[in-house]
Amino acid sequence: MPELPEVEAVRRKLNREITGAVIAAAHLVRRPDRKLESRLRGRRIESVTRRGKNLLLELSGGAVLRVHLEMTGNLYTIADARRRPATTRAWLELDGGRALVLDDPRALGRLELLSVEQAEQLDASLGFEPVAREFTPQRLAELARASRAPAKLFLMDQKRISGLGNIYAAEALFRAGIHPAKPANRLSRQRIERLYRAIVEVLDVAIQSTCNAYSGPGRFDAGETFPLAVYGREGMPCPRCRQRIRRIRQAGRSTYFCPGCQR
Repeated sequence: MPELPEVEAVRRKLNREITGAVIAAAHLVRRPDRKLESRLRGRRIESVTRRGKNLLLELSGGAVLRVHLEMTGNLYTIADARRRPATTRAWLELDGGRALVLDDPRALGRLELLSVEQAEQLDASLGFEPVAREFTPQRLAELARASRAPAKLFLMDQKRISGLGNIYAAEALFRAGIHPAKPANRLSRQRIERLYRAIVEVLDVAIQSTCNAYSGPGRFDAGETFPLAVYGREGMPCPRCRQRIRRIRQAGRSTYFCPGCQR
C-alpha cells in the first residue's frame, strides 16, 4: 500500500502539473456516478494537498476531491486522454486534451467529493502528521503512554500517527532498536526519543528518494535510493549485526525485524 512518502511524491508532482486546470469532464469507470461526474465538471483545481495517505484536490466552489490509492492505485497525468491504460478506474479530462487518471490494477482505490466541512472532519479523524512541526518527542510520548498496542501496530494506527505504514514503521523501529512487539506504553523516554528521531529521519530520506525516483505507489525501482534495512529481507543478514532478519505476523501483516538489534 502506498505510504506517506509515495503519496507525498504524487502530491508534489500533481501540484506542479494540474494546479489551475479546469475539469472539462469526469468519467468514473468502476463505480459510475453521473451525479458526481456532473458536480466535478467545470471546477478549477486550486491545489493538491495531502492528509496522511489521502490525496486532496481542492476545487473551486468549496469542494474537495478525496483520492485514496489503497493497495495498487496511482494518480498521474497523461498528455492524451484517449491513451489511458486499460486499468484506468476514473479519469478527469483537463485542458489541451490532457487527463488525470486513477490507474488501479486491483480496483481498490477510492474517490469521493467532499464539502469543506467533510474535509475538516476527515482531518480531525486522523492523527498527527509525522512530518509536521506539531509532531514532537513529547507528542509521541503522550500517544505511546495511552496505548498498550505493540510498537509496530501503534505506529500504523492512523488515528494516532497519520501516514506511516508497514514499510516505514518497520524501518523506523529498526533504526530505533525497538522490537515490533514491544508494548508502546512500556517504551522508556529514551527509547521514545530514539523512535521519534528514527521516524523523522526515515521519512525525510524516503520522501526525497520517492520524489527523485518515483515510478508508482508501493514500488521500488532501479532509481530508488531508500536503504531498506529489514523490510522484505527475511533470512538476509542484518546490515548492523549480521544476524538473519526475521518475519512475524502482526494483525495479518508481515513484520520484519532484526532479533539482535531490536529488543
